[in-house]
Amino acid sequence: MAARVGDGGDHAVFLTPDPPPSSPASGPASGAVPSAGSSGPSGAGDPRDPGPAAGRDPLPVALPVTLDAVRRAQKTLSGVVRVTALEGSRYLSGLIGAPVHLKCENLQRTGSFKLRGAYVRIAGLTAAERAAGVVAASAGNHAQGVALAASLLGVRSTVFMPEGAPLPKIAATREYGAEVRLRGEVVDDSLRAAREHARRTGAVLIHPFDHPDVIAGQGTVGLEILEQCPEVRTVVVGLGGGGLAAGIAVALKALRPDVRVVGVQAAGAAAYPPSLAAGHPVTVAEPVTMADGIRVGRPGDVPFRIVERLVDDVRTVSEDQLAGALLLCLERAKLLVEPAGASPVAALMAAPRSFEGPVVAVLSGGNVDPLLLQGVLRHGMAAAGRYLSLRLRIVDRPGALAALLEVLSAADVNILDIGHVRTDPRLRLTEAEVELHLETKGHEHCAAVRSALREAGYPVLS
Repeated sequence: MAARVGDGGDHAVFLTPDPPPSSPASGPASGAVPSAGSSGPSGAGDPRDPGPAAGRDPLPVALPVTLDAVRRAQKTLSGVVRVTALEGSRYLSGLIGAPVHLKCENLQRTGSFKLRGAYVRIAGLTAAERAAGVVAASAGNHAQGVALAASLLGVRSTVFMPEGAPLPKIAATREYGAEVRLRGEVVDDSLRAAREHARRTGAVLIHPFDHPDVIAGQGTVGLEILEQCPEVRTVVVGLGGGGLAAGIAVALKALRPDVRVVGVQAAGAAAYPPSLAAGHPVTVAEPVTMADGIRVGRPGDVPFRIVERLVDDVRTVSEDQLAGALLLCLERAKLLVEPAGASPVAALMAAPRSFEGPVVAVLSGGNVDPLLLQGVLRHGMAAAGRYLSLRLRIVDRPGALAALLEVLSAADVNILDIGHVRTDPRLRLTEAEVELHLETKGHEHCAAVRSALREAGYPVLS
């Protein structure tokens, strides 16, 4: 088992043109399970070989996706998806002590990498299957990817979404051409409805990650990384069901087996650590995280086989770390990234000296519901010491509140909200309680504000 489980301004832009057609490989390694539509055998090389010859696929046998399949997917996607930018981050580079680049799949069509796998999967259907239409279940990114891919290929699509799905994502999915049906409270409810629809109508279910063609499509991100940053030593990618990480790992390990691949999960939805320990996919009951793009309760059977063999490390990050990473992407890189897409940045910030550079962090998506973004920004700013909430007591007499505000003004804070309570059984006759919500400049400033209040004689209760 290759995977190891652990805990966990200025920027240059690198752009590449659409990738040129690769010389065709001769097929999957001997004994490998080919992806749909693959053909012909090829010789298998040593996966430790640092310099595989062009066209060779030096991966372990019996993997369901091959380098050859990823290369064919790249040709299929030519002119359909964008070769997204690779942006250097000066701040993260200084933190890591080595060059760090951000692979901006948040700038991909539909706002995430999902179009890649969805298009390759639907493009591989037979004429009869296309005529029956396709169906999917998703709360966001996969829904939009399937909708656009189906429209581009002239295939009818139906997407089941939870009744509480964000309105902008529902609207975008419809605008991309899908018929949207709202079913259930969570994606699992929608998936059951999608499977029933497929059984009843003959439509083909397009799974978000558990199919070789989908994984091959996502693997084209790995080929682009090698073209844009050939000196890369570590690639960090968010890990939910595993399709993106598995596809990237197939491409990287076939061409550059020395490159480390690190998967990142939200701690509240980390199904891969127990699955890797058990040697098979394990279900995590009720995964909880704001990173809905990687909130998956069970790894896919197909990507798990690849992640287990080829991904070098799996780390987890907290909600605070996700919020802080999203905020950093906005403030320092000027990039809007959803929590799942920010998970690789969160991992870099959590253990900066544990990554060998150059590092590429894959920003997998940027579709954020405005209400969630508002909450995440508040949470991220609080975690970064940009907000401070205090409760204290003052003497209940004219001018006492004004005197408190003078102390805060001298401490250079911005008051966002203030509550003044004079009638409460807990208070003495001459007391009033004040609740303050302040905007500050960081953790050191928060400590200075508390110190200034204590020195002025105001006991801080919380």
